[in-house]
Amino acid sequence: MQGEDRLAASEEDSIPLIAIHPCQGSLSWTPAGLSVLDPTSPPWALKPALPHTPCPLPDAPGPAAGPQHPSSHQTETTEPWDYVFVASRDQSPKQCDRQQQFLAELERKGFRYKEMEDQHKKYFGIRAKNEIFLPHCKLLMELEGPAEKDPTLDTTWIRIIHTFIQNNKTANGETFEDLKKDQVFETGFFLHTVRADSWEGPGAGPGGRKHSPTEEENLKKWAQWRNIFCKQPIDAIRNYFGEKVALYFAWLGWYTFMLVPATVAGLIVFLTGFSLFDASQISKEICEAHDIFMCPRGDKSHRSHRLSDTCSFAKLSHHFDNEGTVLFAIFMALWATVFLELWKRKRARVVQNWHLYGWDEDEEEMMLGLINCRQYQPKQHEHSYLRSTIILVLSLLMICLMIGMAHVLVIYRVLAAALFGCWASPFLEEQVTTVVVVSGAILHYVTIVIMTKVNRRVALKLCDYERPRTFSEQESKFAFKFFTLQFFAHFSSLIYIAFILGRINGHPGKSVRLAGLWKLEECHLSGCMMDLFLQMAIIMGLKQTLSNCIEYLGPWLRHRYSRWKYRVSRDPELRDWQCNYLLRSVTVFSLFDEFMEMMLQYGFTTIFVAAFPLAPLLALLNNLLEIRLDAIKMMQLQQRLVPRKAKDIGTWLQVLETIGVLAVIGNGLVIAFTSEFIPRVVYKYRYGPCRGGAQPAVDCLTGYVNHSLSVFYIKDFEDPRQTEDWETVTECRYRDYRNAHDYNLSDKFWFLLAIRLAFLILFEHVALCIKLIAAWFVPDVPWKVKNEVLNNKFRKVQEKMKCVEQTLQWAGGRPASPDPHSPPTASSSCFKNTAV
Repeated sequence: MQGEDRLAASEEDSIPLIAIHPCQGSLSWTPAGLSVLDPTSPPWALKPALPHTPCPLPDAPGPAAGPQHPSSHQTETTEPWDYVFVASRDQSPKQCDRQQQFLAELERKGFRYKEMEDQHKKYFGIRAKNEIFLPHCKLLMELEGPAEKDPTLDTTWIRIIHTFIQNNKTANGETFEDLKKDQVFETGFFLHTVRADSWEGPGAGPGGRKHSPTEEENLKKWAQWRNIFCKQPIDAIRNYFGEKVALYFAWLGWYTFMLVPATVAGLIVFLTGFSLFDASQISKEICEAHDIFMCPRGDKSHRSHRLSDTCSFAKLSHHFDNEGTVLFAIFMALWATVFLELWKRKRARVVQNWHLYGWDEDEEEMMLGLINCRQYQPKQHEHSYLRSTIILVLSLLMICLMIGMAHVLVIYRVLAAALFGCWASPFLEEQVTTVVVVSGAILHYVTIVIMTKVNRRVALKLCDYERPRTFSEQESKFAFKFFTLQFFAHFSSLIYIAFILGRINGHPGKSVRLAGLWKLEECHLSGCMMDLFLQMAIIMGLKQTLSNCIEYLGPWLRHRYSRWKYRVSRDPELRDWQCNYLLRSVTVFSLFDEFMEMMLQYGFTTIFVAAFPLAPLLALLNNLLEIRLDAIKMMQLQQRLVPRKAKDIGTWLQVLETIGVLAVIGNGLVIAFTSEFIPRVVYKYRYGPCRGGAQPAVDCLTGYVNHSLSVFYIKDFEDPRQTEDWETVTECRYRDYRNAHDYNLSDKFWFLLAIRLAFLILFEHVALCIKLIAAWFVPDVPWKVKNEVLNNKFRKVQEKMKCVEQTLQWAGGRPASPDPHSPPTASSSCFKNTAV
């Protein structure tokens, strides 16, 4: 995620995956096995082996590898540990007692733990007992063979342990999050077992299971810059980080691959302008218009300037505002649809290979709940119209605030234009608009950084108030709210420039002023497309350079500094814990932030791409770096993410589809109202020399520049001082369609407006029809995947039918089993559950 989209772990970020109430009652673990003390207790409940002993306080700092406090609950074994708690050495006896109570409760549930110290911290490594937790893992896995050989055993093991830790409570009802708030524990994390930097971990997963050499090698190569163009090991990522992370990288890789044709098309459109650099009839007329004087743009500038002075800007604007813009916008609408449809097909193949096509998230949630507590009851669906109304009103207020921030930027641009116009030298006077646009874009970026933090907290509070049923539902609702607020924060200024800037200014004799003092800003001399192009280029450039540097260099420098400052132990086990502790902590939003970053980039790449055809190129270059950057962060700079099971990218697919629709509307509006495409076409076939038919000897746009400029008489200026520098000039020109005698909007303006609206409706309908046809033409699921799913269902039906036939044959005295005297038992294949 970009640097501005990140927040340190806080109370608001602490969202447990599943809220499960602990059970009362326990089981007693003895060498002979488990003995039930309470029939309502869960299968993991264990009685503490020995009475709890508070941890002693150190009198003085110990060596790098501090003394271990031997006790019966600590294990002198070299097997790797699953999870590590970290606490300060300087704690009060009460804090120490609460700490030990929490660990004793975990021990009662089937965990072992070991305490170690260094000069600064205390570390508590915990490990789950295989004989207790391995059967639970089998319940959550799609097994094709022995559970011990299944590649997803590690991630399943971690998910179960994380659920136990998050829902573990002491006798006083204190959870791990409560103890962290009271500084009883500082943090907790799962241990990395594969590392791609100079430090190497033990190389074993939870419970001592080794990763395959090929998988370790693939992960290490994946997290290296020199392999930037290599294929990603999606299966290895899945086996180490879980399906959710693997699907993110699979989607990001596919998105990057699909940006290649969009980049080629955008470059063709942009470079087409070079071939028309000197051949454009409009540019020729502007460069040769030495006798056309433009009206002053600011209050302080009274001198006249010729239209020919804007020759260079006119040629530059033609690079991205030419006849290919419309075709490129339609192409991008089709591209967005094909991209999503092909991604759905790719996702279906990947998920089917993982045997998760029929996996149900609610079933896993309930399974985890029952594993943690036999008395678990799923939270029921509920809806409150009052609560929904309050959330809607508050969301609208936040959207109004985002729009208000856009108005603040407008006020800044107006005031900046007035101030720069007063202070600028004669040489820089004509560049005031460019300076205002650039500074306004930078200010907009700073606003985005600030409002991102505000929007995150607001969206999280609204989501908590809505009371979602599960964590996945909470994540979906939070994603929708956060993206909506972020959309307005990022695109409100672009909407203003594209559709409002320069259209409510009035005319030179009667200008619209802010507070009756400052004249509203106008578009660039070469048109509003130039302003929109600069705004998008600056924002995308800053987000993809400065923010990525903060995102990567910040954690990298902090990690290097910590490794230099923190003296690690010579003991390999303690050194492993210390090195993991020095990594950047992760939250439940760590992967969420990566998705949000890509969603906003996708919006920039598609919504206003008609004004910025180089957006796909910038996105492609950024994504090539983003894949390796995220890989290096997850493998080298961050603590290990908690794996999450998933069969799709969730609500982000709906966000992508929404952006696709907004892209059609946005690009249609840009072409119709911001670009000069419609006025050029109308002039060519209604007012130009080719209105009666093609004229081979004459360019059809001849005279377009004079046609598109209105006349204003110098004598009609409001301020007499504005006429001082116009002794030999009686009239000036400005961009608009108004009558010369009364300065009202002319018939040309209304006719052109009707054509713009007609084009907008036609463009949107054609583009949406193309999207629908493409979505129909490209099936979401490949036929091979459908056939595999169909065959699997048929095999299950056959097994059930065989079971029924055997039962009927036994009831009729015709047993079909090998032993005619024994009916089908519950352990036979007939009665086995074939799906998890």
